[in-house]
Amino acid sequence: MSGGARRVLEAWRLGVVKYGEALQLQERLVADRKAGRVGDLVLSLQHPPTYTLGKQREKAERNLLAPEAELRAMGAELHRTERGGDVTFHGPRQAVLYPVLSLRSLRLGARRYVEGLESAMIQVAALHGVFARPGDPGETGVWVGDRKIGAIGVRISSGFTWHGLAFNIDPDLGYFEHIVPCGIAGKGVTSLRREVGDGVELPDDGVIHDQLVRCLATTLGFTDVEFKDDSERGVLIGVAATHS
Repeated sequence: MSGGARRVLEAWRLGVVKYGEALQLQERLVADRKAGRVGDLVLSLQHPPTYTLGKQREKAERNLLAPEAELRAMGAELHRTERGGDVTFHGPRQAVLYPVLSLRSLRLGARRYVEGLESAMIQVAALHGVFARPGDPGETGVWVGDRKIGAIGVRISSGFTWHGLAFNIDPDLGYFEHIVPCGIAGKGVTSLRREVGDGVELPDDGVIHDQLVRCLATTLGFTDVEFKDDSERGVLIGVAATHS
């Protein structure tokens, strides 16, 4: 990026979106980004209770500790995806970001991009007085001690990104008891709420979502973020559909 040039990341605040709907939207947007019909953007949202398996299917299935019927009885969905990573959980009060970016235009490689996702979550944790770190060798995501607070699972196709990160604000951690999170045995899962303690007041989830978006934008070299609100959700999704 040349000195002084303005690079804008568009952020769509979508509220709570079913996983399948978000996946279809990403697929359309990646096609639009490849064709130059949209610029770099990120979807900022939460999911209803959902378990997802990465593309290493056999390994991910082993780390799912409950049958699909039991998960459905709990009110959770199960999706098999083509993202990287193993098995993870998404649910209410977990901030999910799905960046749809051209890594080539950002002059970023895959490793630097993943490090940027990690850095954004670490920075947000620090804003609330929590020291987080990248995983040790063989560990993905972001950790507080030996407890995982943020997961990463990305897909990169011809230099364009989709899928992304999940940062635990205050989800029901009981859902994680039905999986080996990200395939790493013997480690726990935590949340921002648990780490700051009951005596500390956290801002609304939406504020933390926006903090995460801004930290990611800065880390990846964007100069500005333009937010599109949930009230525009139907229009945003409709525009993507008409381009597909």
